[in-house]
Amino acid sequence: MKELEKTQIENKPFTEECNTVLMAVSDALYAIGGKWKLMIIISMARGNKRFTEIQRQVNGISARVLSSELKELEMNGFIIKKVAVGYPVTIEYELLPYSQTLQEVVEAMTKWGMQHRQKIKTER
Repeated sequence: MKELEKTQIENKPFTEECNTVLMAVSDALYAIGGKWKLMIIISMARGNKRFTEIQRQVNGISARVLSSELKELEMNGFIIKKVAVGYPVTIEYELLPYSQTLQEVVEAMTKWGMQHRQKIKTER
């Protein structure tokens, strides 16, 4: 009987709600997924606005990848690039109010990450 129940669960058809959830998660991963985007936003929230400051704070990110990620964050409405004309030209990045919508996501990921790290340490 248990094998039949397991098969029925495995063969359960997708519902409209499931498709909606999958699409929403896909959209979220497109906007903030990857190794670097949230780390860049967290760094900027701590006051880092210049390219080199962000690169120094986010360990391991290359200049090329940071440049690409900043463009994608700008395209998705999380940050804005400000260019101050003068000599030398200065470029700063600023978080837009929309980036605040990620606060709960960052908090949840922080909590889970700490919990996961502790689990791994305990199991060793």
